[in-house]
Amino acid sequence: MKNRMLEILKVVSAGLLLFGSQAQASEVIVAAAQRVSLSDPIEALGTLRAKEMAEITASITETISEIRFSDGERVRAGQVLAALTNREQLAELAGAEADLQEAQRQYNRILDLAERGQESRAMLDQRRRELETAQARLAGVQARLSDRLITAPFDGVLGLRNASVGSLMTPGRILTTVVDDSAMQVDFGVPELLMAAIQPGLELEARSRAWPEEIFRGEVISLSNSVDPVTRAFQVRAELPNPDGMLKPGMLMTVTVSGRLREAVVIPEEAILSRGRSHHVFVVDTSTEQPRAQRRTVELGRRLPGQVEITSGLEPDERVVIHGGFRLADGQAVTVTAEADGTRSLAQMLAGEPTS
Repeated sequence: MKNRMLEILKVVSAGLLLFGSQAQASEVIVAAAQRVSLSDPIEALGTLRAKEMAEITASITETISEIRFSDGERVRAGQVLAALTNREQLAELAGAEADLQEAQRQYNRILDLAERGQESRAMLDQRRRELETAQARLAGVQARLSDRLITAPFDGVLGLRNASVGSLMTPGRILTTVVDDSAMQVDFGVPELLMAAIQPGLELEARSRAWPEEIFRGEVISLSNSVDPVTRAFQVRAELPNPDGMLKPGMLMTVTVSGRLREAVVIPEEAILSRGRSHHVFVVDTSTEQPRAQRRTVELGRRLPGQVEITSGLEPDERVVIHGGFRLADGQAVTVTAEADGTRSLAQMLAGEPTS
């Protein structure tokens, strides 16, 4: 009789426990752990340099007779920026052109006579040599005259003017500078430990204190061929398009390079429950008739906007609790009221709004 009573008590207790667990099932909102492609960013400081930059100077010593540009002017390749005194060369040019015309006339006359057999072949050859000599003399005068014209070597924007009309220009004295600002290059150092993560073609973002609200995007174009033995870093060069001319050579830039892609598991940051350096989540187990919450310790990786990477403790597609986790205990029964799919905010799911 006593054993019979004990068996009845066990059955009743089990029923009460089952009823109690069902009655205490907590309502939760869940989200699926997702597998995504991530890249580890590399941050560095770099200095801008122009894609092309040249110091404009003269190749001869002569005084400036004319200046044809203004500070900050945008110029085209071959545009004349300044002229040096050239009166002597202009006179030589006029004489060379006259000599060439006369030599051409004498050659044409002898050629006509030679074709009719009235003049010797030797005389024709002599007139041809005289013509070629006149052509060479004219070319030499034109070259000396062109040395007195200072031109832009490529398209770009000019800097400040450093000389005036009447100033004596000598080789090495800088008249101005020209910069091709259609694109800028930024050089920055990267630790050698990250050498495998950097390669040409990687995208990057750059920011400047001069334009705090702007993000300049570009890509890595080349790497140095050696590592600095003191700093243990190697130099990386990237190019940034500069259509609006906002970037200037010498500016300090904060550069963030997107590293190589890798596969990672991410979940909404609301699912993370932390205590000190320990982090855990509640995973909903649907293998039983009544879904239950399983407490799972996880390791965190990168923090993303609204999400966090899980490096261990969680598999893709597992459902984690993103609302209601603070009141849960390990093994507690739960009722899933909504699942986040990216189309509704948490407030909308709490209000029971349908998926859009």
